[in-house]
Amino acid sequence: MTHQGSCHCGRIKFEVEGEIGSALSCNCSICQRKGSLLWFVPRSALKLLTPEQNASSYTFNKHVIQHRFCPTCGMHPYGEGKGPDGSAMAAINIRCLEDIDLKAVPVTEFDGRSK
Repeated sequence: MTHQGSCHCGRIKFEVEGEIGSALSCNCSICQRKGSLLWFVPRSALKLLTPEQNASSYTFNKHVIQHRFCPTCGMHPYGEGKGPDGSAMAAINIRCLEDIDLKAVPVTEFDGRSK
């Protein structure tokens, strides 16, 4: 299934392919503040529909995750990094996807604050 997503103002638009089986809610210092619900997919499943340079990046701590956000509206629609096996991954903020029933998606709590 293909899902459409964007930041609030539309400067960042994307499609992501896959079935959302669950989402992750992390309590690390950035995720808790953003309030995102993350769905992890292979980076190849994420297709940007707007130029990559429309998104700004923020890194912190070990600088291994590119937290991508819109410099206009401030939304954080996705992040990019490596999976445990070293493969390219994307963390999609499902709150930025269209037509998603958030109540129907099981959410797993992750203690990123202690990691």
